[in-house]
Amino acid sequence: MGIFSRTRDIIAANFNDMLDKADDPQKMIRMIILEMEETLVEVRASAARTIADQKEMHRHTVKLDKLQADWNEKAQLALSKDREDLARAALVEKKKAADMSDQLKQEIAVLDDALRAYEQDIQKLQNRLREARSRQTAIAARLESAENRVKLRSLMTNERVDDALTRFDQLERRVDYAEGRADALSIADQSDKPSLADEIAALEGADAIDDELEQMKKALGMGSADKED
Repeated sequence: MGIFSRTRDIIAANFNDMLDKADDPQKMIRMIILEMEETLVEVRASAARTIADQKEMHRHTVKLDKLQADWNEKAQLALSKDREDLARAALVEKKKAADMSDQLKQEIAVLDDALRAYEQDIQKLQNRLREARSRQTAIAARLESAENRVKLRSLMTNERVDDALTRFDQLERRVDYAEGRADALSIADQSDKPSLADEIAALEGADAIDDELEQMKKALGMGSADKED
């Protein structure tokens, strides 16, 4: 019956108290899960043996019931032949078979109770195992989160990170300077080349000069006739 007491202890265990007192909660819950898994295997194995015992006992009761019927027929035959002594002896054997059958049936009833207890314990153990595994997942997630926060804070307070950021700033300034030089060179390249607006304005200025020149020729009498001469 040791397995029953062990199972009851696991079912009644308070995980929260155990984890609060543990130096390493993650390790403790792994041990708890391992203990429950091993116990669950043992309980199922015991239940399987109990079922096998029950089946064997049932086979024996069937044989004993048949034996009782046989002895009863023999007693009737002996009595019909006026052999009361043989009939009595046959009934004695019949009673022995009946007593053995009754004893086996009582043991089967005890095993039925044990099987019901096994079923309840297995269900409770499975529930506790699911609870423990869920707790293990939660603890692992919290532990990973805490470790990541520690790494992040350590990284943010690390002088090497500050140095790296300073170097990034210096690199950005160098890039800004290089881009400024490129823009300045582009401006210098385009300084001697008139823009589109400048060329159009020059065309407009040329037209104005041509008009003014034509007017001066007319005033001096140098019109279209002079051109023909």
